[in-house]
This record gives sequence, structure tokens and C-alpha cells, in this order.
Amino acid sequence: MMSSSAGADTATAAESERARRAEFAAFLRSRRERISPHEVGIRVTDRRRTPGLRREEVAELAAVGVTWYTWLEQGRPVRASVQVLQAIADALLLDPTERGYLFTLAGMAQPPGEPEIADIPPFLHALIRQLDPFPAAVQNARWDILAFNRGYDGLIGLNSVPDADRNTLLLYFTDPARRRPWLDWEEHAPGLASQFRAAMARHVTEPGWQQLLARLRRASPEFDRLWQQHDVGLSTSTPKRFRHPVVGMLSLTPFHLWAEPRTDGLLTVGYTPADGATAVKLRRLPALSAMKLDVAAPAPAGVTTGPLPWAGRWARTRSRPSGAVRRGGSCPWPSWDSRRRTRPCAGA
Repeated sequence: MMSSSAGADTATAAESERARRAEFAAFLRSRRERISPHEVGIRVTDRRRTPGLRREEVAELAAVGVTWYTWLEQGRPVRASVQVLQAIADALLLDPTERGYLFTLAGMAQPPGEPEIADIPPFLHALIRQLDPFPAAVQNARWDILAFNRGYDGLIGLNSVPDADRNTLLLYFTDPARRRPWLDWEEHAPGLASQFRAAMARHVTEPGWQQLLARLRRASPEFDRLWQQHDVGLSTSTPKRFRHPVVGMLSLTPFHLWAEPRTDGLLTVGYTPADGATAVKLRRLPALSAMKLDVAAPAPAGVTTGPLPWAGRWARTRSRPSGAVRRGGSCPWPSWDSRRRTRPCAGA
């Protein structure tokens, strides 16, 4: 016989599932109703009594059955695949934030290449620009790198990394070319794993976090071993030694600046020089960045421009949209929004 507490838990879970489906359905309807037919190339030949697209039009654009799509909008207990969700998101012209919300409501992780988006306020872009040449980046609670300055790119060559791989833990544990320059890697790796475990306690059931954890454990035996130790910890400001292939040895003190809210908010991370020699060398990093400016400015003495002579993926060049290039105006040191593929700093 089922206990009263177990019965209550089952009822609560069922009620939560109905609420999720209802919100999913309402979101689909609201997005469909805001799109005019001409936005998606549909010619209107009759008078419409309701705004936006019809259900059959969305179904046709997404290449799914009309009845099945109607069930989704009615909140029925049907489950969409990742491919179907992507097709529906395309049909409804969802922006990156809306796509993330759609996948969350569906209880699914966004596929690689569609990283979750967090709006980065202009003051954070301005902050990391002003910190140049000190390396600085903006990341979320899951350690995804959302934006970075030229000093940061000059340090680790991030601009050549695919969007889906721009995560501090992935770079530190699974990318040999970016692991090698950190001379104290073995000493600092346990701390990073313990910090991630502490952060994940609030997200243990979320698909995106589970996907990242599974990828780390598959790709890095060292991370898997550390994860099984169940250690938890907090970030520290212990200096780290980094052997840069162009500017030489650097002694770097890490910093962490949280934007509100303190828990699960956006975080500005970066490095300041731990000694005078490093302070001089950091001034050379922006000129080594692949985030080129289209203005004629001489490089500092002794600095060569162009792709860095780093091994593996570090030496690859990668095409970048025009938003990454300065077209004149108010951004002499641009920051690169790696998720939106834009540079929202004009006038900042």
C-alpha cells in the first residue's frame, strides 16, 4: 500500500508536469501569434480573424504534422525530439534566449552549437574593455565563457575555439594545448573540480549541467578521478604561473567579480600581474589577439601580429563576423560577445 507521503509526492510531480506542459503550450501560442505571415514568406490571400500564423503554417515551416503540433500547443503529454524543437524554434523565429527557454520547458538540453544565452549588461562589456591589457572574461555559473577582451584572447587564443567548447573547465581539463602552459596544473586542478561540484549542487537535475559533467568525465580521466573524491571548495586568488609562447613566463593573480545576483549570476574573471615583470609583458597581449581592429595602429616594439605560433587548435585561424571588427566609433578596445556573435558596445 502506498504511503500518504509517497502519494503526495506523486501528485505533486504530476501537477508540476502539467504546469510545465501548460507553460510550454502557452509559449508556443504566444510566439506563433506575434509573427506576421510576410515575415516568413507566406502570401496572405484571405482575411484572418486571429493575429499571427496559423498552426498548419507553423507545422509546414517546421516540417512536422499539423495534428502533432496542435497537440503540443494544447499541452498534451507528447514529447518532441531535439531536431523537432530546433525546427519549431526556426519556424517561430526564436532568438537565442527564447530558444533556451523553449528547451528548458521541454526538459531537454540545448544541442552543441546552441549554447545557452545570458544577457550581458553593457557595463560588463565596458568593464572588460577597460581592463585591457589585463585578461578578463564574462562567464556564467556553469563556467561558459560568454564574452572576453583582447588581453584574454591574447593569453589563451580563445577566438579560435568553437562556441560549444568555450567553457573554462573544458579548456582546462580536455584541451592539451591550453593545459600545457599552466605550470602548476596538477596543483590547481583539484580546486577547480571541487568548485564545480559546489556550484552544481544547485543545478544537479538540469540537463545542461548534466551534459557538461558527462562530457568532462568522458574526456578527462583526471577530472573523473577528482570528481569521484566528492571534494567541495571555493575559488581562491592563489597566483598561477603561465608560460606564454610569445611573451614568456607570467605570474598571474586571478580575480572574480560577481554581478548581481551573487549566486548563479554573471561573473567577471581575469588575471592581474603578480609582479612587475608580468605587468610589462601583459601590455603585449592585446596585439597578439585574433580580434583584429581595422585601423592602422603600429604594434608595440617586439610584438609580431597575426596567428600565434601555438600548437594544435591554438594555431588555427577562424573567420569572424564583421561585428568583431572595429568600424570606427566608441570601442577602441572591443569585447567579443562569444555567444551572440555581436559586439554590443557601440556608444557604451
